[in-house]
Amino acid sequence: MTSTLPPDDGTLQIEGDVQFDGPIEAAALAPGATANDSHVSNLTTIPVVDGVLELESTTRAHKIGTLAVVVIPFVAFLAAVVLLWEKWIHTHDLIVLLTMHVIAAFGITVGFHRLLTHRSFETKPWVRGLLTAAGSLAIEGRPTHWVADHRRHHAYSDEEGDPHSPHVGRGSGFWQAVKGAWHAHVGWMFAPGQTPVKRFAPDLLKDRAVMAVDRQFPWFIAIAIAIPAAIGFALTGTLLGALAGAFWGGAVRIFLTHHITWSVNSICHMFGRRPFVTSDLSTNNWILALPTMGEAWHHNHHAFPTSAFHGLRGWQKAMDPSGWVVLALEKTGLAWNVKRVSDEQMAAKTR
Repeated sequence: MTSTLPPDDGTLQIEGDVQFDGPIEAAALAPGATANDSHVSNLTTIPVVDGVLELESTTRAHKIGTLAVVVIPFVAFLAAVVLLWEKWIHTHDLIVLLTMHVIAAFGITVGFHRLLTHRSFETKPWVRGLLTAAGSLAIEGRPTHWVADHRRHHAYSDEEGDPHSPHVGRGSGFWQAVKGAWHAHVGWMFAPGQTPVKRFAPDLLKDRAVMAVDRQFPWFIAIAIAIPAAIGFALTGTLLGALAGAFWGGAVRIFLTHHITWSVNSICHMFGRRPFVTSDLSTNNWILALPTMGEAWHHNHHAFPTSAFHGLRGWQKAMDPSGWVVLALEKTGLAWNVKRVSDEQMAAKTR
């Protein structure tokens, strides 16, 4: 079954008075409320500070974990550069790296993003669980936290409250742009405060398939290393092969998956084209389209957040691998109510 977006791009109604209001699709606001309203729904009593919802405190464990998952893969990447120079890599190492990246990347783009965050399509619980597990292998945080952060990004996109805008609080000039890019790419993860999940992703807290994975997220860090190690051992029959698999398909792969994902937050809010009328500074960047599995059609996504397809026109569709996955799920009966944008809706928003 196919679904065309409502004329205003839709209001995502989850349950009762929990709704994601119009195009920003952001938080569990009371009906008719906006992101800057001080009145909130009865789900929580999180106060507003300077027009922005107050964040939850960041735990010490979270700070250490964030530092570890950013720094360790980076160190592994530096080591990889040296090893590549010395040619200490084999074809099967690259196969393991690419396989793990594709699984984790689609888990993020199709699972965490288009399904869990924006409800671009519906699917069976076991498929939702598998996509959530695949996304967890990216080691980009718990599914519930990832979704909450992204919904908050849409609520305040490129305004005060956006967790990773490269523009907010920045002046003009080259170094201000560099600081903004750094913040949007990785710096925001070290900023104090966490997006409240109960506020921005209450629907996921009631989703058994998602929470079954979310509760076990710390184990996925080990699993993300163990799987490529096992593949490396299976391909070579040696301990060295297992270690190489863990290194290339684990640590180095995590680094690459991270920075490809994060480039959407930074580059795709700074460089590219903006064919539609939106209230933010999101851009389409065709160079990153395939590496990001279609997520770099980011301006299209901000114009039509609930669309299951980010490549909207002609050759863009051919450079939206995540859209291919959704289409395959639809064709096999594993996805339905797949949201699409009509030509009339695109024309109405075209600059």
